[in-house]
Amino acid sequence: MALRLPAPTFEHKIVSFEELAERRAQLPEPVVMTNGVFDILHRGHVTYLAQARELGKSLIVAVNSDTSADRAAVLASLEAVDLVVIFKEKVPLKVIEEAHPDIYVKGGDYRIEDLPEASLVASWGGRTVTVEFEHQRSTTALLKKVRGA
Repeated sequence: MALRLPAPTFEHKIVSFEELAERRAQLPEPVVMTNGVFDILHRGHVTYLAQARELGKSLIVAVNSDTSADRAAVLASLEAVDLVVIFKEKVPLKVIEEAHPDIYVKGGDYRIEDLPEASLVASWGGRTVTVEFEHQRSTTALLKKVRGA
């Protein structure tokens, strides 16, 4: 006999743009935010997200909407992640403005001075940091390895 169980609790971490400001206001501060595709989640991603979370008390992850919402659920299931929001724009400036993070984080392959997000976050006194990659993993390299196997 198959049991019908309630939805996993991590599902409540996925929020719409319209809910974002209200849900962000309920998070412990400082609030950290990052964004990305996170298409094939690997050790580099989860390490990066855990390290980003360590910079504050809460972590919001904005994920590109270019594929299914399954990625939002996978990210929401991670212990380090407090909220996940999906965005459509190339650069999530509207989402960042709505979330109003205290700290905005990108991977070590970015230069802060090249990020339009950095000046936006600085406009309300927040700061932007980049985090060096602990595990040199990439989705591209992973796909090459799988295809070559």
